[in-house]
Amino acid sequence: MTMGKFTRRGVVAAFAGIVAVGASIALAQAPAFFRIGTGGTAGTYYPIGGLIANAISGAGDKGVPGLVATAVSSNGSVANINAIQSGSLESGFTQSDVAYWAHTGTGLYDGKGKVEDLRLIATLYPETIHLVARKDAGIKSVADLKGKRVSIDEPGSGTIVDARIVLEAYGLSESDIKAEHLKPGPAGERLKDGALDAYFFVGGYPTGAISELATSNGISLVPISGPEAQKILEKYSFFSKDAVPADTYKDVGQTETLAVAAQWVTSAKQPDELVYNITKTLFNDDSRKALDAGHAKGKLIKLDTATTSLGIPLHPGAERFYKEAGVLK
Repeated sequence: MTMGKFTRRGVVAAFAGIVAVGASIALAQAPAFFRIGTGGTAGTYYPIGGLIANAISGAGDKGVPGLVATAVSSNGSVANINAIQSGSLESGFTQSDVAYWAHTGTGLYDGKGKVEDLRLIATLYPETIHLVARKDAGIKSVADLKGKRVSIDEPGSGTIVDARIVLEAYGLSESDIKAEHLKPGPAGERLKDGALDAYFFVGGYPTGAISELATSNGISLVPISGPEAQKILEKYSFFSKDAVPADTYKDVGQTETLAVAAQWVTSAKQPDELVYNITKTLFNDDSRKALDAGHAKGKLIKLDTATTSLGIPLHPGAERFYKEAGVLK
């Protein structure tokens, strides 16, 4: 009788143990979702975000085990930072200038408070300022935009900030142009239809939508150079000189311009171990192959430049990896 009671108790205890172990295994295997806010689908952020999401997602023996990463289209830099701050995104892409302003509460974020929890995972690649014009619009210089129909992108994008800076350097403001606020895709369509004279786009080259425009309609890229560009470089340390090589876009010669850096940012609230594993996976051999094959800008995402343009603090998890990899001391 005593033995029977003991046996029954043992079975119950063993069953409870199995349930507990099963629950902990299920918990350990529960997928972690990690969204990457990108930009419009016609830009560079979206395809790069897709490549990175695929690289870090746990599938087979690749990626971060249990991680499900997705690229989410958005209005760009400012929108991504706002979403990270509110918790509706785990991470996102942004321009280095916008990240700096957000973290310090200056520039675009003056009077809006600091986004103090914003942290860097990696600097990705240079983002080139494209000023795309219809070939027959007679726009040879930024100064020629006066009175023209020009899209400076949507509010909440990093592009609109840079467009205003460029216009100001040339003595112009939004009131001097017929300003429209369109994403690159719709802006390109309006340019193609003759309803727009020019538009600003900040992103890596080549960009599919601009390549298509150059092939179908013919475009010109307007240079941002000379004393006006120098004025911008002296005032804003996060800009650098850049040039779009000849024939990047059909029948368009080399064009001098400016660039900022594309950065992948997150919140300080994201777990250190998770961000460490994500950063480590981003720079492993499998990811390297996928980035090189997937997009021209993917080739520029390199470990030795991942900690450049540091306008905001690194996430501790990313910092740990970079120190292990010998990039940081």
